[in-house]
Amino acid sequence: MSFGKGHHLHLIDGSAFIFRAFHALPPLTRKSDGLPIGAVAGFCNMLQRYLEGNEGPDAATHLAVIFDKGSQTFRNEIFPEYKGHRPELPEDLRPQIPLTREATRAFNVACEEIEGFEADDIIATLARQGREAGGRVTIVSADKDLMQLVGGGVEMMRPGIQGKPNETIGVEGVEAYFGVGPDRVVDVQALAGDSTDNVPGAPGIGIKTAAALIGEWGDLDTLLANAESIKQPKRRQTLIDHADQIRMSRELVRLDDRMDLPFGLDDLELRDPDPDALLGFLNEMEFRTLTRRVADALGRDAPAMPGPKAAEGAAVPEQPPFDPAAYEIVRDEEALRTWIAAAREAGVVAVDTETTGLDEMRADLVGVSLATAAGRACYVPLAHKAEEGKADLFAGDGEALAEGQVGMDAALALLKPLLEDDGVLKVFQNAKYDVKILARNGIAAAPLADTMLLSYALHAGLHGHGMDELSERYLGHVPQPIKALIGSGRSQITFDRVPVDRAAPYAAEDADVTIRLHELFRPQLHAEKVTTVYETLERPMIPVLARMEMAGIMVDREHLSRMSGAFAQKMGALEEEIHALAGRPFNVGSPSQLGGILFGEMGLPGGKRTKTGAWATPADVLEDLATEHDLARKVLDWRAMSKLKSTYTDNLQNHVNPETGRVHTSYSIAGANTGRLASSDPNLQNIPVRTEEGRRIREAFVAPEGRVLVSLDYSQIELRLLTEFADVPALEEAFREGQDVHAVTASEMFGVPLGEMTPDVRRSAKAINYGIVYGISGFGLARNLRIPREEASGFIDRYFEKFPGIKEYMERTTRAAKADGYVRTLFGRRVNTPGVGQKGPQAGYARRAAINAPIQGSNADIIRRAMARMEEATEGLDARMLLQVHDELLFEVAEADADALVERARGVMVHAHEPAVRLSVPIVVDAGRGRNWAEAH
Repeated sequence: MSFGKGHHLHLIDGSAFIFRAFHALPPLTRKSDGLPIGAVAGFCNMLQRYLEGNEGPDAATHLAVIFDKGSQTFRNEIFPEYKGHRPELPEDLRPQIPLTREATRAFNVACEEIEGFEADDIIATLARQGREAGGRVTIVSADKDLMQLVGGGVEMMRPGIQGKPNETIGVEGVEAYFGVGPDRVVDVQALAGDSTDNVPGAPGIGIKTAAALIGEWGDLDTLLANAESIKQPKRRQTLIDHADQIRMSRELVRLDDRMDLPFGLDDLELRDPDPDALLGFLNEMEFRTLTRRVADALGRDAPAMPGPKAAEGAAVPEQPPFDPAAYEIVRDEEALRTWIAAAREAGVVAVDTETTGLDEMRADLVGVSLATAAGRACYVPLAHKAEEGKADLFAGDGEALAEGQVGMDAALALLKPLLEDDGVLKVFQNAKYDVKILARNGIAAAPLADTMLLSYALHAGLHGHGMDELSERYLGHVPQPIKALIGSGRSQITFDRVPVDRAAPYAAEDADVTIRLHELFRPQLHAEKVTTVYETLERPMIPVLARMEMAGIMVDREHLSRMSGAFAQKMGALEEEIHALAGRPFNVGSPSQLGGILFGEMGLPGGKRTKTGAWATPADVLEDLATEHDLARKVLDWRAMSKLKSTYTDNLQNHVNPETGRVHTSYSIAGANTGRLASSDPNLQNIPVRTEEGRRIREAFVAPEGRVLVSLDYSQIELRLLTEFADVPALEEAFREGQDVHAVTASEMFGVPLGEMTPDVRRSAKAINYGIVYGISGFGLARNLRIPREEASGFIDRYFEKFPGIKEYMERTTRAAKADGYVRTLFGRRVNTPGVGQKGPQAGYARRAAINAPIQGSNADIIRRAMARMEEATEGLDARMLLQVHDELLFEVAEADADALVERARGVMVHAHEPAVRLSVPIVVDAGRGRNWAEAH
C-alpha cells in the first residue's frame, strides 16, 4: 500500500543521535582490538529504546534515519566559509561514524544519505512528500533549523534527556522559540545568523530583534526594501550595509525540500529486524547487555559473546547466573561462623565493606560481604539504623539499630582471625579502600588480591577498571547501582539508612562479582606475561599506600590562611593593572569578557570562537599573546594566582582531618596507563615548585615537634632512562662522569665548549632534553623558549642529528606499538596503545604517549619497587613514609634517626631496579631535610 492518509513517517536526525551518544557516554573500546565503540553503543541503545517505545496511535508506520554525507554541500558554493568554524571530528569518533550506518541497517531501518546535501535537506524533502501524500510526519531532532518545516501535518519531537519525557514541538512551540511562525523562521534566521554554522546574518541583530522586525514588516524582502524607514539609526544602517549578506544568509539557512531522491516514501516502511543480522552485529560489537536484551525481545537465545582470552590451555570458567535470592543475610554469630569455616575450606574469600561514605578516614563501617565461590555470597549487616518503631539494639550515639544484625564487636572478633589468616587469600575490588576501613577497626587484612589491579596489569590503556565496568564487560552482568538504594543530590542518604533487606542483595552481589572476576583474571596473568608485574609492582602497593594515606601529613593552617590573604591582595593589584591595560573594568575571571576585549575590541590575532559564538581564551592562546601584549601576560599571572589560592591555600584548609589534624591524600594505583600514581582529595602532586609562591605553599606542610621531614628525589631519572633505551654514548658518559648533562647536550648541539656555556644556551638544551622525553613538537618548544617555530624545529632536527639513537628509539617504539598494540617497560609492564594506528591529530598524541610510555612507565616501576622495599629497609627507625610526588619520596622521621633514614632510603632507591634490571647509567638520589617540605626539598 502506498504511503498516504493514516500513515505516520518518523525521520530521525542521525547526526544528532550520534553526537548525543558520543558526549553522553564515557570512552569505550572493543575488548578484542581496542576499537572505539562508545558512540556506537549509545546510538544502538537509543535506537533500540526508540523502537521499543514505538506503539500506540502515534506509532510510526514508516521510519528512516537520515545522515549527513561529506562536509561540502551546495551551500559552500554560495559561501565558502559556511560551517568553517566547526571543529574537526574527535579522532575517536571518526571510525565510529560508518559503524552507526551499519547499526541502522542491522536494525533493518532505512538508512539514507546523499553526497553534497545535508541530512536536513533530505528530511525537508521527505517531510514535504509525506505531508502532500496526506500522512503525518514527525521529525525526531532538537535542531532548531528544522523548525521551518513544522505545520500542516509535520511536527518535531525533541528526545527526552536523563529520564525526561519526549517533547513534541508544533507551531506554538516554534513561535515560542523564534517569535514567529514556521513560515517566517528562515527570515529570522537570515537576520540573526548562526555562529555554529558560520552564517553571518546581520551584525548585532539577534533572534529577538529579528523576530520583532519581521513581525513589524511581514517578511524579509519587505523589511530590506524599507530599511531606510527603520527608526533606530544603527539598526537602519546595518540593514542597508549588509542587505546582500542577509539575503545570502537566507539561502544558507533555507532547507531544500525539492531534492530528487533516489528512493520513495514506500521504501521507508517499518520492517522487523532480521534476528540473525541484528544479533550478529551487536555480538560483533561486543555489546553484551544490549545483545541479551534484544535477544530476549526477539525470543531468541543470545549468541556466544567473544569472551576474554583465558590462560593458555585453560577455558574461561563456567559460572552460575547471578541470583539475588540466593544471597544469604547473616543475622547471628552462628551463621557467621559457618561462612568463616567455608572461607577457610575454600582458601579464598572475596570481601567487600559497606560504609557511610567514600572518605576512608571518616567513614563508618556498616556491613561486610563475603563470597566463597561464584553465586555463593552473603551480607553481614552490622550497623544499619532502625526504621521507626523497629529496634532491639542501640548504636553508640544512642540511635536505634535495626533488628537482626550481628553485633559489631562480636562480628569483628570473629572476622579478624579469618582476615588476618595467611592461609586464606582475601580478594577485594579496589582493596586499598577496604584495607583502610578494616585497619581503622583493628583488622590488618592479609594476604590480599585485587581484581582492579589484576585488570590494570592485563588491560591498562584499554578501558577503566571499576567493578561495574569490569562486570558488564567480562561477565555480561550489570550490577545494581548504588543510587537505586541511597539516591542522589540533596535527598541522598548514607548506607546505614538503607533497610537490611534492600542492602543485602546489593552488597552480596559486589562480593559475588569480585570472586568471579578473580577466577577469570588470575589465570590470564601468565598467558599475558604480566604475573611479575602484578606480584611485584601492583599488589605490594596496597598496604604501602594504605599506611601512607592513613599517616597523612601535618599542615599549618595559619600559614595557609596568611597566604590566602596575600594571594587575594596580589590578585586585586593585578586586576587594577589589567583594567588599566584594557581601558575599562571587566570580570577578569570571565573568559567571554576577556575574549571580547582581546579579540573583539583590541583586534589581537589568534582568536577562536566557541560553539556559542564567544571568544575562547585557553592558556595556550594567552601564552602566545603574552610574548606581544602585557594584558595577556598579566591575565596569565592572575589566573596562576587564582588557581594557587582556590586549589591550595583555600582548599587545603578544608581537607584537614579534624581528628588527626593532618591532610590525608588518596593515591590511585590504577589511574595512569604507565603506572604513575595519581594523588587526589587533595591532589598534592601538582603544587608548582618552580615558582616562589608554589614553594611557599610547601612551607605549610610541616613536621611535629622533635621530628623533621626528609625528601629523597631521583635526579633526572627519565632522562637517564631515555639514555638507556636509546643507547646514547655521549649522554651515558656524562651521567657516569657526573657531568652537567644539559651542558653536555648544549655543547654537542651548538658547538659551545663546556667552559664557555651560557645559562641561555644550557636552558635551551634542558628544554629540548625534557621535551624529547615527552614528545614535544617544534610548536611546543617554540612556546616554551619563546622563539620562532622554525628555530625551535631546527633545534629538534639538530638534536636528532647529534643523538641518532634517540630518533631510532622513537621509530622502533612506534613500530612496535603499531604492530603489537602495546609497549613494555623495563620490568615487563604492558602499556596498551590502541590509538597509535589511527589517523588524524589524536594519532600524533597516541604516538608521543607510546614513545614516552616505556620511559615514564619504567620510572614509575622503579619508584614502586623502592616503596615496596622501604618499610623493611627502615625497620627500627622512628620514621614513616608520607608522600610520593613524581620522582620524590617524603618521610617524617625523628631528628635522631634522620641521618640513618637518608642512608638507608637512598640505598633502596638507588638499587630499586636490581636485580631485575641492570642499567648502564647510574641512578642518583638527592636528599634534603627540614622543618617543612620546602626546606626538605
